[in-house]
Amino acid sequence: MTVHPAGSSDIVVGIDPDRDWHLALSWAADEAQRRRLPLRLVLAVPPQHDTHHVDGTPGRTALSQAGSVRLEQACSWVRGRHPEVAVTGDLLGGFPAPVLGGVAREARMIVLGSRHLSRTAEVFSVGSLVVPVTAQARCPVVVVGDAEHISRQPPYVVAGIDGSASAAAALAFAFDEADLRGAALRVACVWQRPLIMLDDEATARRAQRTMLSEATAGLSEKYPDVHVAHEVLTGHPVEELAQAAEHALSVVVGRRGRGGYTGMRIGSVVHGLLHRAHCPVITVPTD
Repeated sequence: MTVHPAGSSDIVVGIDPDRDWHLALSWAADEAQRRRLPLRLVLAVPPQHDTHHVDGTPGRTALSQAGSVRLEQACSWVRGRHPEVAVTGDLLGGFPAPVLGGVAREARMIVLGSRHLSRTAEVFSVGSLVVPVTAQARCPVVVVGDAEHISRQPPYVVAGIDGSASAAAALAFAFDEADLRGAALRVACVWQRPLIMLDDEATARRAQRTMLSEATAGLSEKYPDVHVAHEVLTGHPVEELAQAAEHALSVVVGRRGRGGYTGMRIGSVVHGLLHRAHCPVITVPTD
């Protein structure tokens, strides 16, 4: 195991010492190979407290040793999958969520597995990583709860946009991701029927299509090989985007919002997709 300082060129993947890591790690390793970036595996060892040893040293030593073995196994697995990818492992002290949140601030991308907890459990579980890391990260965060769908031809990526700055950042990432994979891109916005209609529905839909065209115009010129489809969906954003991404390689959305409650800082649509979507969910910060 090699230890090296964090760098903005790393794709970071969090390794859970107690759960299978193959799904998230395979996604991260494949992405590192496509982007020709180094891969950094991070495993956090929390502080230990017991009644026999005040400082918890024996327990912590055992956890550290087990973590080192786990990391080396994961690194070896990556080398077997992609020998050309530079992979390193870091064993860091601290609780997983703040450790990975800190590492994510300097990474190019961070990849996490998901246990598909309920929303309440995801926020309040001691071992929960998805919500707090996603809220803190200054880079795209990929949550891999299910395998990407590679059987649908042609393969496609879904980008959910709403005209905001965070959606623009997500759209740019989605174009790049689709181009790297040779995939099509479905750019979707979701129109929710208001209680009081100020305009007729046809006018509202035309406005949504105009927004889609304007948002994608420059990026379509930058990525001429990416086939783009515009879709105006009607209903609840979480349900509609999850359904649109049912057979997608991934769904990409922006994240925004500030506040003390981390569950709200990532936005309600992002929060919902993390629990509803059956493909990797990629969230992109405005920065």
